[in-house]
Amino acid sequence: MKKSVLKFGGTSVADFEKIKNIGSYLKSRIDHEEQLVVVVSAMGKTTDALIENVGRLSSNPNEENLALLLTTGEQQTISYLAIVLHELGVRVKALTGFQAGIKTMGHHMKSKIQNIEADILNKNFEVNDVLVVAGFQGMNEDGEITTLGRGGSDTTAVAIASALDAPCEIYTDVAGVYSTDPRVYPDAKRLDIVSYEEMMEMSALGAGVLETRSVEIAKNYNIPIYLGKTLSDEEGTWIMPKEDILEKKAVTGVALDKDMNYVTLSYPMYDKHLLEHLFLLLEQGEINVDMISQIVNSDGLQMSFTMKDTDVNQIDEIFGALISQFPSLVFNIEENYVKVSVIGSGMRDMSGVASKVFMTLLGNGINFYQVTTSEISISYVVNEENGQLAVEELCKVFNL
Repeated sequence: MKKSVLKFGGTSVADFEKIKNIGSYLKSRIDHEEQLVVVVSAMGKTTDALIENVGRLSSNPNEENLALLLTTGEQQTISYLAIVLHELGVRVKALTGFQAGIKTMGHHMKSKIQNIEADILNKNFEVNDVLVVAGFQGMNEDGEITTLGRGGSDTTAVAIASALDAPCEIYTDVAGVYSTDPRVYPDAKRLDIVSYEEMMEMSALGAGVLETRSVEIAKNYNIPIYLGKTLSDEEGTWIMPKEDILEKKAVTGVALDKDMNYVTLSYPMYDKHLLEHLFLLLEQGEINVDMISQIVNSDGLQMSFTMKDTDVNQIDEIFGALISQFPSLVFNIEENYVKVSVIGSGMRDMSGVASKVFMTLLGNGINFYQVTTSEISISYVVNEENGQLAVEELCKVFNL
């Protein structure tokens, strides 16, 4: 019997009426001889509400306790959906991440999936047609509940699909992947097909459609991902190997990352021990830094990098620890910058993309403070007030 993995995000299960409608849809799939793993997020803004509650109790909660609390949101959803499916006569089992055999490692609040015990899922399929699994969570080697961080339910779904060698369908409130965020540029075009590489770049650079780790897992195990709008007949987007895409555009999309901070630091001399301490602390804190630049001259060492704004408290602690050892260190964390990126696998074989982007930004009076490139992307740090204008003008010039 065909197996498929489906994931429904928080907006898709935001209220009981939506959960009932999803239940009816799943019943129709079961009636067509399918077995389904259904991964769900917490309902609507449940996770935000839980974090707000914690804020009333503590400004620095223990991560183990916080992870334990936040996973309750998804556990509510799996219970509600399983109740609906049971009422419809479906053989269904609700499973927490632990019960589904999801083993994790790393920090409690942003752990990584180490392994999924497919035998547990297959055993449950012997007596059930639908397994409703809580996304965003697992259990580490110490038997503690952990969360997978931002986009963790996407990662859960794709990892399960990889373990079962099944396709993965991810449903949300948008009809697929667009050339850029339609809320920023309303004329953005929906993409029928995107390569794994392009999707990973778009996700990493702030597109916010899928979490980067989920696409990386799909690429590693060659699992096709379908991204579509919940309970809609509108066509979505397939994410697949680049070899399956016949026509490659120079630029596929433009990403705008508003959820970033721009960090600068200076020290009156070049000191490799300072840099060693800095990057060791960043690694220990699992803080991803991006767009790093360094200058060493007669004024000493100047460095800048970008990072996710969710890590700002950790970065403050890191610099506090560094200053105790290197008192002359000066650092600044700027919040009024954004990152604008152009992405396209066709860049490998087509020239002139960088010059066209430069001319577009300069022609519209948009200054940029840092530039970084990969094989299929070019990213710029610009002032926050110029972010939307940059996206609009780049979409126009590349016909996106």
